[in-house]
Amino acid sequence: MRFFAPKNNVLPGFRLAMGFTLFYLSLIVLIPVAAIFIKTAAAGWSQFWQTATSPRVVASYRLSFGVSALAALANGVFGLLAAWVLVRYEFIGKRMVDALVDLPFALPTAVAGISLTTVYAETGWIGQWLKPLGVKVAFTPLGVLVALTFIGLPFVVRTVQPVLQDLDREVEDAAASLGANRWQTFYRVIFPALWPAALTGATLAFARAVGEYGSVIFISGNMPMRTEITPLLIVTKLEQYDYAGATAIAVVMLVASFSLLLLINLLQWWSAHRGT
Repeated sequence: MRFFAPKNNVLPGFRLAMGFTLFYLSLIVLIPVAAIFIKTAAAGWSQFWQTATSPRVVASYRLSFGVSALAALANGVFGLLAAWVLVRYEFIGKRMVDALVDLPFALPTAVAGISLTTVYAETGWIGQWLKPLGVKVAFTPLGVLVALTFIGLPFVVRTVQPVLQDLDREVEDAAASLGANRWQTFYRVIFPALWPAALTGATLAFARAVGEYGSVIFISGNMPMRTEITPLLIVTKLEQYDYAGATAIAVVMLVASFSLLLLINLLQWWSAHRGT
């Protein structure tokens, strides 16, 4: 097993460290995940397929994955813009704005959901101005989009920010000296360097949004076939002691989440090899 260890390793004890790592991952990740698959397999393929493809569950897939993709796209654009402002400009209150970016990380999701519902309800601070325009946010899919955009923004900002900080300004000056305007400099010089990080951040935001629960259940209204998310269905089936049904839906979400994580790793590998 020696060939697995790094050649120039400052800290010895590779086998012991690897043993503890595998033990920890097995205890925290592998065993619970295996239990979900075993519980689902015990129910049988027919019951799994019937539960995972029922109209109510499929409608929740459509809402969870569809709105999560839209939220990730919005965060990809505005997260890139926020990171640009924080890195390239100096202004009063910059540290406060930088701290606010991490607020969705620190804020309990239930608190975020209650706050968003209060603000975007028809009598809320923002909802009362949208009501005359015929725009209803709370208890609609649009409210789900707002909640998922809120919790996903930090992923894009914090992924793009260090890449933008390391970007050499001399490259931009060289492009300007060669006659490139601001748009050409951004599109041909800056954006290609930021694209892998922005895509990785958007994918992380999408993965987080797919499994989000606390910030969505309050603002969505939880109406079956309309505003009911997949994690809520899992909780509902658990409350009904339908463990086989809950694990069947959980397996679908687990496979989707693992695929997203695999995609994120491939993006990170691509970004690292692209820069070399």
